[in-house]
Amino acid sequence: MEVTLRVNGREEVLDVEPRVSLLDALREQLGLTGTKKGCDQGACGACTVLADGTRIVSCLALAVQYEGKEITTIEGVDHPLQQAFVRTDGFQCGYCTSGQICSAIGMLAEHKAGMPSVVTEDIEESAELTEEEIRERMSGNLCRCGAYNGIVRAIEEVAS
Repeated sequence: MEVTLRVNGREEVLDVEPRVSLLDALREQLGLTGTKKGCDQGACGACTVLADGTRIVSCLALAVQYEGKEITTIEGVDHPLQQAFVRTDGFQCGYCTSGQICSAIGMLAEHKAGMPSVVTEDIEESAELTEEEIRERMSGNLCRCGAYNGIVRAIEEVAS
């Protein structure tokens, strides 16, 4: 099947099997290896990318589902979070970092748009992005090294 995606600002026409994940299309056909394959089951968040600004786990997404969508991988990100991760030691081995950063960008947009979470059911009551709120909203992204404190500090720094 032919599918046209807009990836990191460039139009890409791919010939893919209908069952090929977006993750595999990005890595194997476009050579964008910054997006990592962790669990390949949607449980770790290492493969998180942005689709039209919304964070998704690309291992569970079929490439054909994203026809005409704007896909942003870590290679297309230019965001203050990247430097904040460096300043706050928000990574150690770095394997999860691309997914963490893409997820954090999406999470900040969700919070700004007033989307509630388990921690803050009514976003109007608490517009502040607390540590507890960040941890809840980022809970779909795992870090094997345990750099969570640095990740939270980086997000707090950028959010303020």
